[in-house]
Amino acid sequence: MKAKNNKKLNKSPFVKGDVRRTGGLAFTLFELLVSISIIGILIAVASMSYGSAQKKARDTRRVEDMNAIQKALEMYYSQNDYSYPTNQALFIGSSLIESWPKDPKGTPYPTPVWGASNYCACTQLDNPGTGNAGNLNCTTTPPLNYYCVKNQQ
Repeated sequence: MKAKNNKKLNKSPFVKGDVRRTGGLAFTLFELLVSISIIGILIAVASMSYGSAQKKARDTRRVEDMNAIQKALEMYYSQNDYSYPTNQALFIGSSLIESWPKDPKGTPYPTPVWGASNYCACTQLDNPGTGNAGNLNCTTTPPLNYYCVKNQQ
């Protein structure tokens, strides 16, 4: 009669005839290691995708900011005898823009290249190769790591 009780205690509730556990109340070291490694892999994948999502979000905001600057400069052009501001102080004091916007990381955007008949405003993107310009002068030489807007007139 004692032999029947020992067989019941040594069997795993998951696999018929498995003798891994004593009473089925604890995990083996191997099971714990496998579980911890799976959790570690999932955390690594999630953190990588989270970082790239943050970069994309910052780049999207930069592009939106540059497009807003371009729209304000075109409005300035149409309201001021068809000429662009020749410096940043004239543009900010024009009531079309309250202050020069800041990059999502908190630093101000680079000062644009100004002229009465043209301008070029750029910002560097986090994701390399996703911009429309190769430097802060609106040139399209690769690598295209900058997003630039320039005069439409």
